[in-house]
Amino acid sequence: MDKIISTYQPIGLDEMSGIKLMNRTDTKFVTTVDRLMLLLELAQNDYRVQDVDGIRIAEYYTAYFDTPDNNMYIVHQNGHAGRQKLRIRSYVDSGLNFLEVKTKNNHGRTKKKRVDMVGFDPKHPDHGIRFLRQDEQYRSYDMFLRKHLRYDPTVLTEHLENHFHRITLVNKAKTERLTIDFDLCFHNMVTGKDADLTGLAIIELKRDGLQPSPILGMLRNLRIKPSGFSKYCMGSALTNPSLKRNNFKERLHMIERLLSRAQC
Repeated sequence: MDKIISTYQPIGLDEMSGIKLMNRTDTKFVTTVDRLMLLLELAQNDYRVQDVDGIRIAEYYTAYFDTPDNNMYIVHQNGHAGRQKLRIRSYVDSGLNFLEVKTKNNHGRTKKKRVDMVGFDPKHPDHGIRFLRQDEQYRSYDMFLRKHLRYDPTVLTEHLENHFHRITLVNKAKTERLTIDFDLCFHNMVTGKDADLTGLAIIELKRDGLQPSPILGMLRNLRIKPSGFSKYCMGSALTNPSLKRNNFKERLHMIERLLSRAQC
């Protein structure tokens, strides 16, 4: 992976921050890492890679919260619009940590609100975080959550954590971003079960409206088809047997098939 990524022209954070995708559409694809390598070879003349202080493959950590009855998961599994997720997202290499509320509205658009998560350490994460007003810092979290989250923050606990690596590509016209996640591993704090999706890659195309995309033709040529993939929901379904998963069965079977190919 490092070898092919080293051939890409870099793009820094300053230039990345100027790319405003105001009318953004998001499309996800799931494939094997072997197939991803072929895609990266095809795309190197049309895309640049995000480079932060020489780091092109970034390490990420996420902790997801939910209600005691897993309502955030259930709402998504049932296909309801207007669903929300609450997570701590850590950019491990840079030491940045954010408390984030993600809301998907009735039009399929996703909005994200976030604040700094002060003092959080993804290498030694606190699995007992509760959003109670015990001090000034947590009172500020309480205000943030009550403004943006439709759940009572005091009942939420951490249910699932994951680790993965990410490559971010930008097309040379600067009309789209491509995030590529791999080495994805889950741990369920409720059941104690783990799931290892090493060998799979999750690709998300974020583009400005219906602008032409160089990557779409390459994906078609490699027979990599669009597929929804929520890390929280897939990770939960794989690590908590008690959860309802009827609407996720097709995606879970797809994951199983791809993993079997990756291991051949």
